Amino acid sequence: MCVDAVSPSTDTDELGKAQFNPDGTPKTALGKMMMDLGVNDPPFLNRLSPMIPKGSDIRDNPDSVSPGWVMTYRDLCEWAVLYERICHTNFATDTLIVRDGLLRSKIFSGELFIKWRKNVENAMDRIYKEDHRRVFLVGLAKHSKVITRYQLAMAIDNVFPSGDARFVRIPRDLEAKAYIWNEYARGAEAEGKDVEAPKFVAGDMFLVRFGPMDGDPIWAVDIFSKQKDDASEIFGYLLNDAIDGFPVPFYPRCLQKAHEFAQVVDFDLEIFQDHIFEAVRDLLPNEKKCIVDSWRFRSDLSMRRYG
Repeated sequence: MCVDAVSPSTDTDELGKAQFNPDGTPKTALGKMMMDLGVNDPPFLNRLSPMIPKGSDIRDNPDSVSPGWVMTYRDLCEWAVLYERICHTNFATDTLIVRDGLLRSKIFSGELFIKWRKNVENAMDRIYKEDHRRVFLVGLAKHSKVITRYQLAMAIDNVFPSGDARFVRIPRDLEAKAYIWNEYARGAEAEGKDVEAPKFVAGDMFLVRFGPMDGDPIWAVDIFSKQKDDASEIFGYLLNDAIDGFPVPFYPRCLQKAHEFAQVVDFDLEIFQDHIFEAVRDLLPNEKKCIVDSWRFRSDLSMRRYG
């Protein structure tokens, strides 16, 4: 779990340092991922992703910095939590980990995403060798350009006939035709060939329908490339979770529950607001910090009565 109050004006150098303890050991999931990827020297976050500006750019010329870097930071935290879960956790049973989104990313610098993928592969091998447990990784997307491009052709050819849940693997060449940049469809199988390294892709795409009818929704699923031959077993687990999906039918219940828990309401909202107040308070001189302190304890009596 990551809890940070970050704004477009946050000093990214300080934010990067905050991921490590004073002795240099990682303190957060993002810190662990950066340490394992060899990104443990300043400017930390800019070295991890070119989409995050250096702290000096924000300090010296904040108006020139795109606020979109905050979303990149959030995405990096998501990849970091996923990385920590697989590489720094013990598993008592065989486990399927489902990411909300495909196993692809263009936010990492250079070939760091390749290193991310290989570290996860090594962790999976270690877990199986030491603990005799299998850890599977998939990413599921609600929307995909591949589905948009081929859905009519699939309907005409009756690729997903009624009767049972079904899945089909999408060849890389068909997948590449759906994207403007074909490197977004170049996976681990391209390593060692006379082409650009597969820097953005960690999964092989499948289309799956969990419902029995031809009108049931079709989803795009990336299975971690190392595990593509285990597709039947993995989709069996996903089907068991999706068959009773609610409120979205035939959509994995684990992701729907994750969305519910991700909503910032009630007590979680109070915690989040406390972090925002603390972040604002730290920016003020000592003689004005009391203003924030008093503001936090003000209350609207009408809201207390009718809220």
